[in-house]
Amino acid sequence: MTGILKIAYKLLVNDKGKFAALLIGITFAVFLMIQMTSMFAGMMRKASATVTNTGAKIWVMDRSVTSVASSIPMPAFMQDAARSIKGVKFAVPLYLGAGLARLQDGTYQAVSIVGLDDSSLFGRPELIEGNIEDIYAENGFLMIQDAEAPKLENPKLGTTFEINDNRGVIVGIAKVPASGLFGIPTLYTTFNRAIQYIPSLRSTISYILIEPTSLDAIPGIKSEIDKLGYVAVTQDEFMDRITNFYEYHTGMGTNILIMTAISFIVGLSISAQTFYTFVLENLDRFGALKAMGAKGRELVYMLLFQAGITCLAGYGLGIGLCTVLIAAAKLRVPDYASVITFGNLGLAFIMVFVIAAISSYIAIRRVLKIEPFDIFRS
Repeated sequence: MTGILKIAYKLLVNDKGKFAALLIGITFAVFLMIQMTSMFAGMMRKASATVTNTGAKIWVMDRSVTSVASSIPMPAFMQDAARSIKGVKFAVPLYLGAGLARLQDGTYQAVSIVGLDDSSLFGRPELIEGNIEDIYAENGFLMIQDAEAPKLENPKLGTTFEINDNRGVIVGIAKVPASGLFGIPTLYTTFNRAIQYIPSLRSTISYILIEPTSLDAIPGIKSEIDKLGYVAVTQDEFMDRITNFYEYHTGMGTNILIMTAISFIVGLSISAQTFYTFVLENLDRFGALKAMGAKGRELVYMLLFQAGITCLAGYGLGIGLCTVLIAAAKLRVPDYASVITFGNLGLAFIMVFVIAAISSYIAIRRVLKIEPFDIFRS
């Protein structure tokens, strides 16, 4: 068997033109599949940035909420009701809203406002500069230092601005694990200051963040919140809900799915056609091997080995090419939304496996029909 595989390898690589064409087709198919799915994964990570950055185990919200940006205000009594549920260690409000900041040069910039619970500041970001207690000072705000910070002219501690005709002061510079999806700078302040500065409806609580006493208490908390007419979800469940919304209820998921399918079809067509052409050009060699006593299953092993080597090499090259381009893009565009995950790699590997299987099947059917007599007669 080792000798047969050596012959298969030499047949494959000796025809450098065909081998290069096979590699190029699969490489670019993998590159496009990884690139498309990585873009979607990166955008979903950014869409769930607030959930990730806050770190709450349970989020209480209106049943109609589909993403973290589409919060529906809840009445204040829900916070008291949540605190009274058995298994709740504490429950605090969170405000999420948008404002229009007037910078020192007179320009305006849209900003996202996060209002933290005044007493606990649960969900606060990690400070780089300043003191967290200064957020209680008059007009105090924390600025997130990320790729969107230049849109606020990279303010320093003590920089003043206006937001909805109210004075604001940067009292701290902070960082978070993930920045938002829509390229809007983020400011943190206290809950009460946020609802004073940002026009709101009668109800002002965007979400209620719950810390359970134990993980075993989560099902009971969910049940009690459900009886009150609202829904409680864990951090992972909320992120899944956000992903589901963008994937199935917006054009984003559909477009990326179509592009991924096109990439798969292109890779399949190129590799299948090129591999079949390669087999046709080497029919005399396969026929000679069959005449010398090679069994049908050994010829099948040869073709599977050739298709496997080509697809695995193309898979690795495609991943490498995609990684290099994503890294280069992030150097030029820091908030570029693309990240390679194990899910992306697994999906691309399955698709490459399908490409290899179909290409091999087409070639195997042709090779098994070879009759040594026909080869030598020609």
